[in-house]
Amino acid sequence: MSDTLDDLAVLAPAPATDRRRLRLPWHLRLLEAATAYLPVLLMGALALSTWWLVNVSPPPEAARPPAPPRHEPDYTMQRFTVQRFAADGHLRVQIEGTEMRHYPDTDTLEIDSPRIRAFALDGQVTNASAKRALANGDGSEVQLFGAAQVVREAARGQAALEFRSEFLHAFLDTERVRSHLPVQVRRGGAEMRADGMEYDNLARTVELKGRQRATFAARPRP
Repeated sequence: MSDTLDDLAVLAPAPATDRRRLRLPWHLRLLEAATAYLPVLLMGALALSTWWLVNVSPPPEAARPPAPPRHEPDYTMQRFTVQRFAADGHLRVQIEGTEMRHYPDTDTLEIDSPRIRAFALDGQVTNASAKRALANGDGSEVQLFGAAQVVREAARGQAALEFRSEFLHAFLDTERVRSHLPVQVRRGGAEMRADGMEYDNLARTVELKGRQRATFAARPRP
């Protein structure tokens, strides 16, 4: 009786799922197995690609310091007129020229054939001209190169004061003029020459440096 039961157990029909798997062709069974393990395969492929990218990517470069600005003009103007006004609205400086170039690295203006008019607080006018000029951003400080001339117009019974040199450095706000090159100073009938000079209009002083020579016009006899 036991042998008969064992035979029946062997001959018992397989479950429906096993019968369907047994009936599938081998390539479909392989596809079914691959589909079941597809998420695991994708995760492995992603981890492998990430590891490969980390190894083949170049190391990050060290932070480079910003490059210093080059001494090149960021804008130019031809046949221009620039004016600077005080806080109370009065005109302080007017600059004209054939061409102006602005350099952002030094905030300076390079001017060809400059013509400058500066107005003091008391209304007195100072004119300046040269072949070339270099001014700061607001025009309050001007260096004149080549046939430089600064003339302070006559006022209040005083004769005009004139400076001539190949280089003059004018400080328009503080009303000072200086030069380290030979200079010629004229006022009325007097003319003075020196190797350099310092002029301070507010202090009413002219300091002549180096070798000096002066010429005074003779006064007419009464």
